[in-house]
This record gives sequence, structure tokens and C-alpha cells, in this order.
Amino acid sequence: MKKFLWFAPLVGLVLIACSTVSMTGRKQLNLVSEAEILSASLTEYQNYMQTAKVSTNANATAIVKNVAQRIAAAAEAYLQVTGQEADIQNYAWEFNLTQDPELNAFCMPGGKIVVYEGMLNLIGNGADRDDELAAVIGHEVGHAMAKHGNERASQQLLASLGSSVVGIAVSGQSTQVQQAVATAYGLGAQYGALLPFSRKQELEADYIGIVLATIAGYDADAAVTLWQKMEAAGGGSTPEFMSTHPSSSSRIKQLQKSIPEVKAAFSSAAAAAGTSTPSSSTPASTTTKKTTTKAGTGFKIG
Repeated sequence: MKKFLWFAPLVGLVLIACSTVSMTGRKQLNLVSEAEILSASLTEYQNYMQTAKVSTNANATAIVKNVAQRIAAAAEAYLQVTGQEADIQNYAWEFNLTQDPELNAFCMPGGKIVVYEGMLNLIGNGADRDDELAAVIGHEVGHAMAKHGNERASQQLLASLGSSVVGIAVSGQSTQVQQAVATAYGLGAQYGALLPFSRKQELEADYIGIVLATIAGYDADAAVTLWQKMEAAGGGSTPEFMSTHPSSSSRIKQLQKSIPEVKAAFSSAAAAAGTSTPSSSTPASTTTKKTTTKAGTGFKIG
């Protein structure tokens, strides 16, 4: 029996560190403090920006910043109305378009949003351009809102350091936290444990993304057309079971299931905020105020 005693402190630590993703209700493990995550994430972001080439396309940059501002405002509104504004009280939103041909974007904890030109090129300049871009940025902000950076860093600590030293890792040892955050957006450990969990996070971010897009006044259906484009561009991509991301077809099916429910629950928020017809030339204000919440029908902002 004694050989199992090492497990008791870990169980207590895990129970203490359990939290809930507000928009979905999923339980998650967060072993790392918010302060450490924000500090480490800012360092990673600054390191990235030192080598990244910021886009010189002023029009494209303005498009990205406008949509990102609207999504950030929607995130703030949701958290304020649901009494969780403290979750992002230390955020300092920043929006960038970089000269990278990859189909990618990210949002670091702390509100640092980056879209790659490759993603913007894939989206194109059709009538649904801003709606599809909102789906991308909403998804990335969803990762930040759901504290996936913290959760992934916690998983990385457990996987790399082992349960016997996890207590040391979460007691002010910022070097380990820094390393965990550096790998938190591309876990490469056991396929049967960490990678499926990461796919769950991706689908959760998809859901949060269409909620934020709807609140911001964009058409959530564009998330489906976005992933159809991604699927077409992917060709013979990595099989889903070996990827940290769900297959495009899996995402599309889940989005098609969720979008009607999201529209029914959150469209009133967009109407109340006056964001039902977003304009690419007018950035949204990030000022919101709390109004009445009605169970089962989302919430209103205005």
C-alpha cells in the first residue's frame, strides 16, 4: 500500500486545481496560476513578434483589426454580463496581420491576436469575407477565454515532469511554466492521451468562436464555409487520430449541429448591441454595460 502513497498529494492537487469552462460547462485541470500563464504567454508572444514580419498591406491589416476588435468586444460583453469580467481584467488586446503563407492564426492568453496572410488569402474577398474571418478570430479568442493555454500547459507539466514532481512545477518554478507554455499550442506527447484532449479543446474553441461571432453581429454559418475551404486546401492532410486538430469534416458536422442553437440563444445579444450588420470600415466599441440575463436565451448587451 505504501508504494501508492505518492499518489495522494497529486489527487489533492488535481481536485484543488479543477475549474469549469464558463461557456460550455466542461471541467478542466489548471495547475498553473493565471499570473504565470499571462507572463509566460507575453514572453512567447514578444519572442514571436521579434522575428515575425508584420504585414505591409494596410487595407488587409485594417480588415483584420476591425473584425478582431468586434470579437474582442463580444468576448468582453459576454464575460461582463455573466459576471466573469475578472477573467480578462489583465488582458491587453493587440491585433496583428503577419506575412506568413501558412493557414493559421492564434490568440495568446492575454489577448494577443495574430492572423497570418495565408489565412486571409484563403478566405478571399467574397461577400462572406468578414464572417469567415470572424469565425477564425472567434475560434482563437475562444482558446483564450476557455483558458486552454493554462490547461495545455498543465497537461504538458504532468506529461514531461511526472506526478512525483508536479508540486514543484507549480510552486513558483516559472522556468518549467515557460517551457510548458512554449509547447502548449502543439503538444507532441502520447497520441492516446494528450492529443485527443487537444481535439476536444479545438471543438470547444469552435463553439465559443461561433458564439462570439454571433454576438459581434457576424453570420455563424460562415464557419462552415471556412472549414470547407480549409478541407479543400488540406488535401491529403494528417489523419485525425494523429493530429492535435479534428478533421475538417468532423468540425463541419459539429458546427452544423451547433449553429442553429447558438443563433437561437445569442442573436438577441447582437440585436441589442446593434451589431447585426457589421461594417468593415467602422471598428466596434469595446464599451459594454450589463443588462438582464434570461436563462435559456443567451443574454443581451447594450
